[in-house]
Amino acid sequence: MLVRAGAAAAAAGRTTLPGLRRLWRGGGSGTAACFPLGRALLGVRGAEAALFLQGLLTNDVTRLAAGDAPCGAAALPRALYAHALNVQGRCLYDLMLYRLHERPEEEPHILLECDSGVLDAIQKHLKLYKIRRKVNIAPCLDLSLWAVVPGERAGDITGSFAKCADQAVILTPDPRTEVMGWRLITKKGANLSEIIPGSRIGNIRDYHRHRYKQGIPEGVKDLPPGVALPLESNLAYMNGISFTKGCYIGQELTARTHHVGVIRKRLLPVRFSAPLPEDGVPEGAEILTESGKSAGKFRAGGGEVGIALLRLANINEPLCLNIAGNKVELTARIPEWWPKPTSK
Repeated sequence: MLVRAGAAAAAAGRTTLPGLRRLWRGGGSGTAACFPLGRALLGVRGAEAALFLQGLLTNDVTRLAAGDAPCGAAALPRALYAHALNVQGRCLYDLMLYRLHERPEEEPHILLECDSGVLDAIQKHLKLYKIRRKVNIAPCLDLSLWAVVPGERAGDITGSFAKCADQAVILTPDPRTEVMGWRLITKKGANLSEIIPGSRIGNIRDYHRHRYKQGIPEGVKDLPPGVALPLESNLAYMNGISFTKGCYIGQELTARTHHVGVIRKRLLPVRFSAPLPEDGVPEGAEILTESGKSAGKFRAGGGEVGIALLRLANINEPLCLNIAGNKVELTARIPEWWPKPTSK
């Protein structure tokens, strides 16, 4: 796999440079911060890999699997965001998909990024539906995953990427939203300072804090399996769903809600009047209005920021969270990266 990855890396430097030169000005320091993510990578490879994933995931995997676009055509993505749903249309796993193969005639080779706590579960899920398809599914234990968030003066972080094909596999914009920077996949033990000169290794708490401020869910705490609904979790806002592709598991409820339903609750970033306790807050803790009515549920957080599933009708009201008998006030807001005007 590493020989293929090395070849993919060299081409990745060519195919992703235009998008990567955009400087996101949301960081607080002058250098790019590289955060080591504790998420797992799973390789799905074989002649029917794309067709197999197409029937299981919310996004259109055929766009990812096609390889590089012809000269003059719109660039095809190196990465996609998607969810795997259960038959009731609720989220099971949030995934990032990365294309390693370069051309349509090559054997499809796709990496799946998932919460490391559900790696075994997602392998069983995939193998349950594999049946006789020509697909090989295996963890990629020789790779490391990084989130790269540039600072205000970080400049072009891709300048030397193509020269480091022996260490780097993929460097691509985060497919969810520009405010999340980039995703970087390297070989184990790679030297980050060579791949992105001037970068620093950041504290993972700062990465999660950044996510919470932007209202970006990631992992099973933010998206409880079998509980979270994809549209309430802003999947459409994060480019994670196709409403024009063919059938996939869980499609019926999702499509019906999109076309005829009303989305009354959404995941939103929240800020607390005081830092959350170190031992955390119970998952699903009730968030109340001033009058004591339920406004939603807390999902995850750290320090004075977090994300919560809230009724949109209540987000401009004074809200509070009851923690060990003490009421902690909080405020919610609509993230700037959401589409304007906000649709369903």
